[in-house]
Amino acid sequence: MATAATIRRQIESALADRIPAALTPQPRTVRPRWPTGVVAVDELLGGGLPVGAITEMAGPECSGRTSLALAFVAACTSAGRVCAWVDVSDSLSPEAAAAAGIRLDRLLWVRCGVIQQAAPAPRRAFHLPAQYFAPTAPIKGLHGGGCGGHPRTEVKGLAGAVGALLDPAAIAPRCAEPQRRGKPMREEVPRVAIPPAEAPRRRSQPRKPWPRMEQALRATDLLLQTGGFAVVVLDMASLAPEVALRVPLATWFRYRAAAERTQASVLLLTQAACAKSSAGLVLRMRQAAEMNEESTVFTGLSCRVEAIRERFQTIAKVVPLRKPPARESGADWQARSAWAGVR
Repeated sequence: MATAATIRRQIESALADRIPAALTPQPRTVRPRWPTGVVAVDELLGGGLPVGAITEMAGPECSGRTSLALAFVAACTSAGRVCAWVDVSDSLSPEAAAAAGIRLDRLLWVRCGVIQQAAPAPRRAFHLPAQYFAPTAPIKGLHGGGCGGHPRTEVKGLAGAVGALLDPAAIAPRCAEPQRRGKPMREEVPRVAIPPAEAPRRRSQPRKPWPRMEQALRATDLLLQTGGFAVVVLDMASLAPEVALRVPLATWFRYRAAAERTQASVLLLTQAACAKSSAGLVLRMRQAAEMNEESTVFTGLSCRVEAIRERFQTIAKVVPLRKPPARESGADWQARSAWAGVR
């Protein structure tokens, strides 16, 4: 009787052409990592953010998402890599990016929803011809100019015109001719003005963010399919979670496949996790606290980051007999302002 190992080898050899290694699980891929520039976050993630995968940073406002992304892009541009920043709400400050250490000559800034106004046409100088400023020659008449001809010639034919106008035969219509019936006059109802207190209130329609979101998704897809960018940041931090969750999962899966092919790191800055299984690393950013180093000067924020899900982890080949201690899932770091300096 054949053993299970023999049957397994026979099945694998029969399905080798169509399904290679049908019963053998694929080995887990260990991704290279790039440092973020923050020592505490690099120690938490085992070296930095994974290359060729989607990293999602989700958290509320003032949680350190943009500061961590700027530090990561600054580390990449300092190493000579080219990065792209797709800004959905046009909220990136070039001054803050330069203060964080980003080389602006190696950063592509895609601003979505910006309407370019056409340059105003140059004003043409208006000049009147010289003939309008020259005095006109007086008209010679009876009294020496300016009053036309003789008064008798002006009233010539006036009596005949008045007689034809007052002739009743010319005014009365003939019986054989069809009479045109005029339209009856409609009574106009006077409009009553509604006082301001009773007038219906019109709700101000907010500007819909989906057109800007669609433009940002197309730009990100074009950048990933083209290649050549080490880091592509999709900044959706200012959008509500229900807007970001409208993005279909097929879009994130296409981004994941393009990132693996071009070996680019994709960063998603959102308020809630929306990439689902396509994200290789999900970081949850907690609400940051203000540092009380100075009483009158704002020096920075104290941030907290937690690793919620990480697909690319290094697994030891030797399984210990005792259960290893739980790994720390969070790290604290500080985002200092540009004027505070290093202390």
